Amino acid sequence: MKIIGTTLLAVATLLGSTAVQAQDNYPSKPIRLVVGFAAGGGNDILARLFNTKLGEALGQPVVVENKPGAGAVVATEYVAKSPPDGYTLLIGASGAMAINQAIYTRLSYDTRRDFIPITMIASFPLFVVATPTMPLGTVQDLVTFAKANPGKANYAGSSPAFQLATELFKIRTGAPLEYIGYKSSGESVTAVIKGEVIMSIVDAPAVSGHIRGGQVRALAVTSARRSPDFPNLPTLQEAGVANAEVGLWSGIFAPAGTPAPVVRKLEAEARRVLRLPEVHDRLLGLSVEPSASSSEEFAKVISADIERWTTVAKAANIKIEQ
Repeated sequence: MKIIGTTLLAVATLLGSTAVQAQDNYPSKPIRLVVGFAAGGGNDILARLFNTKLGEALGQPVVVENKPGAGAVVATEYVAKSPPDGYTLLIGASGAMAINQAIYTRLSYDTRRDFIPITMIASFPLFVVATPTMPLGTVQDLVTFAKANPGKANYAGSSPAFQLATELFKIRTGAPLEYIGYKSSGESVTAVIKGEVIMSIVDAPAVSGHIRGGQVRALAVTSARRSPDFPNLPTLQEAGVANAEVGLWSGIFAPAGTPAPVVRKLEAEARRVLRLPEVHDRLLGLSVEPSASSSEEFAKVISADIERWTTVAKAANIKIEQ
């Protein structure tokens, strides 16, 4: 028994030293950065914007891998079940990582249980836009019209993120807006342009060109500060709607159980790369706000968002059975 015990101790010591050595040598092979949407989408663009620089910093290639499906649920599940060794990471957006937690009755992953946040890459506001076919020049014009014409007051949305943002707007203003679903942000904007709906709350890449071209009327931005790209556009707070600030985000996640030294290395290098002028400036060019937050800061944002959107979803009676 003593010999067996001594042998087991030796094996355990060997395995422990091997694990420590693996962490010290991390990374020793390419890293996969999984994106839950098709190539060319917003999160894919963010991933490919800095993956090469991150690979250079870590000394191994960082390869973007697209796994679209079910609003990023497929990719999120995949990474959650991957080995927690730092070689499979996720670009997670607030829709999959916070809003899904609020609206799905059953979800195969839990963001706070199954993932370690590494850093937030960027956050971005949404824009409140109205159809040019009606005299809706301000947020208050929109609210007044909706209250006076509830049968004509509808809005376009293409995902739970945009729907919940508009439901929050409804809660804060009392505007009786009715949801009409579309397949993409682009289709939502087209519906506003054509007057199929009176308004939408939508992301910058899909609508900024139409704002500049005058095809839609921009009424407000949902961020706490005005958009540098549209400095004359008021925030919702400035437009008279309090406590309706909305900011979506994307960040890097590792599976729960990833060793702390690996997490710290990923966090340090990812934050450093995101602060490089060439990366920072390219993010600004996409009308997003570069972040590079710490893991702890990011975790607090995620928890606050889950709680907030759960409250909004309950108030609006929005849930998805699965």
